[in-house]
Amino acid sequence: MSDLTAKEQRSVRTTLLFLRVRAGGAWEPVAKALHVEEDTIAKVAHGKRPVTARLAIRVARLIDVGVDDLLAGTHMSSRVCPHCGHPPDDFVDEETVVSGQITPNRFTVLDGGKQ
Repeated sequence: MSDLTAKEQRSVRTTLLFLRVRAGGAWEPVAKALHVEEDTIAKVAHGKRPVTARLAIRVARLIDVGVDDLLAGTHMSSRVCPHCGHPPDDFVDEETVVSGQITPNRFTVLDGGKQ
């Protein structure tokens, strides 16, 4: 049982997975930083254990964000994969395509087909 909603738990889990990716794919540094066992953090991140309010506070302190931002998921890009934690880095240098034309470093807002 958790005091957090399903959405809040999902946000913390996504953050844990993201931290694992940033730590080279290992739970050990994340677990040490949060002062929990590797097995525990892995089970929480994969939904086999609930996210506790205590763990959420530790995660928020670790990444230096407010607990409300962590629980709401506003502290990171919404494009971070909630299943594996990988950030959207692979899109950083791509050009934007608008109306079939490649437009690097800018975009056009279309209004009813008129520019």
